Amino acid sequence: MAKQYHIQLDEGDCAPYVLLPGDPGRVEAIASVWDSAEKVAQNREYVSYRGVYKGMPISCTSTGVGGASTAIAIEELARVGARVFLRVGTCGAFQKQVKDGDLIIFDSAARFDGTSRTYAPLEFPAVADYTVLLANIQAAKDLGVRYHVGCTRSHDGLYARHPEPGASYNDYWLSEWREHYRDLERMHILASEMEAGVVLTLARLWGLRAGGMAVSVINMLHADEAKNEYDPTKDFDTSEDTVTTLARVGSETLWNVYKQEKEQ
Repeated sequence: MAKQYHIQLDEGDCAPYVLLPGDPGRVEAIASVWDSAEKVAQNREYVSYRGVYKGMPISCTSTGVGGASTAIAIEELARVGARVFLRVGTCGAFQKQVKDGDLIIFDSAARFDGTSRTYAPLEFPAVADYTVLLANIQAAKDLGVRYHVGCTRSHDGLYARHPEPGASYNDYWLSEWREHYRDLERMHILASEMEAGVVLTLARLWGLRAGGMAVSVINMLHADEAKNEYDPTKDFDTSEDTVTTLARVGSETLWNVYKQEKEQ
């Protein structure tokens, strides 16, 4: 097996259990909660660490932003031995009960992206593996993290449906952009992000296991009801605590899956 072109990993460089953040800058921080870790590759948006967590071989590879680069990562990781994927990242929220800092665990994704459609028609469901989903919920409970379980919207355009650069959000916020989000709220969709739909779809197609979770960093509809506006260019709020939550819950989730597989 030749070294994979984009992620620059050979067979043996990747553990069967893989965390998938988008941001390359988060990989080292996530790996820091493991018992041991080493950087094995860096190329383009793809940074990879491999290590050990509670005796389990574990990897973490960044995917970059969006479905297209995520699909490349999953394709190449699967070729060098990855079997269980967990998407870990940040998201916006549509439901009022979701507070900043809450964890949203994805049982499914509404496929508003274009990449997953190149693999399967929209009728094909993007759903989490049941074992991974239960392991994720258990990890959040065990670590005392406030969480919600439900559907995410995976889409391609972070700034789509927003006014042109430099324009005011005030009038636009009250028009079609907000109505689109209200529709998603009425459909009980919890989150908005850009990668989970691809992760869940591809793993399901190939008979692999996958799940996803994200920490909510902004409520898209209830961010500032007094002003009735939301501006993604300045309202996103991330912190070291967010990455720590993703690292600990993500690693514990994969360990729960690992334990169950060892017992079978």
